[in-house]
Amino acid sequence: MAGKLIILCGPTATGKTRLGVALAQRLNGEVVSADSMQVYRDMAIGTARPTEEEMEGVPHHMLAVADPRENYSVARYVREATACVEDIFRRGRQPIVVGGTGLYIDALRRGRTFSDFRPDSGSRARLQAQASRPGGLAALWKQLEEIDPESAARLHPNDEKRILRALEVWYDTGKTISQHDRETRDLPPRYQAVTIALTYRDRQDLYRRIDQRVDGMMARGLVDEVKALLAAGVPRTGTAMQAIGYKELVHALDTGGDLAQAAEEVKRRSRQYAKRQLTWFRRDPAAEWMLLEKEHNFSSLVQASTDYLREKGLP
Repeated sequence: MAGKLIILCGPTATGKTRLGVALAQRLNGEVVSADSMQVYRDMAIGTARPTEEEMEGVPHHMLAVADPRENYSVARYVREATACVEDIFRRGRQPIVVGGTGLYIDALRRGRTFSDFRPDSGSRARLQAQASRPGGLAALWKQLEEIDPESAARLHPNDEKRILRALEVWYDTGKTISQHDRETRDLPPRYQAVTIALTYRDRQDLYRRIDQRVDGMMARGLVDEVKALLAAGVPRTGTAMQAIGYKELVHALDTGGDLAQAAEEVKRRSRQYAKRQLTWFRRDPAAEWMLLEKEHNFSSLVQASTDYLREKGLP
């Protein structure tokens, strides 16, 4: 192992980007994004992708690396992000993995790959088309229950993204995703990691921040961003358009719905997503949680995070 990864994770709208930049400046670091939607080009507003100004000159990797017409996969992320991490280590700098997609973070740290996974096989498009038909998602969940009852038991029948992923892995590799998990669970991780997780002490403060963020996205032109993607031929059923914020606005635009009401739905689904993120990241007993107050002192947060990392032997 070349060195330890720093992982900065937590639910959406907790200030991970800003803290990641500050830590990179202190620790001779570069940021590797772990966000399953910030990988797509032309989707800056709705994914809260950091601007050049917000990056403050710190190199960021794994942002805007895929066309939104593509169905980006965790296997591809592991391959490309690992190359970034290895290059950062090779240049004597510190990789800092920043993001809220727990599956991507875990897969990168563990070095988990689907060796036979073929992201361009057409399985995803076929499954998405089936899911879009009336009763289609329920039928796919039943199919997963027959193929991989272990995965089906873990997933809500409406969790379209994960149901499709599990079936896609099965059709493209001949193995269930549960079997892949078992085969890799006991292997030593590719990287040692020190993890800092951010959230607000009061859940209502987190939800207020999420609502404010969505309002800001709407004000900055999220509707126009969605319209531009549709005009460019990005399929409504593609992975990119399933992102929270895009899916709801596409539906409103297609049906002549109230955009303000659609924005409220984006807030609701973002809050639900934050709860799922918290559940995921709390599974890691080694994560150091930094609990934020409504009006927290950012300099103190940076100092506390830096002190913790240095206690763990990082530069």
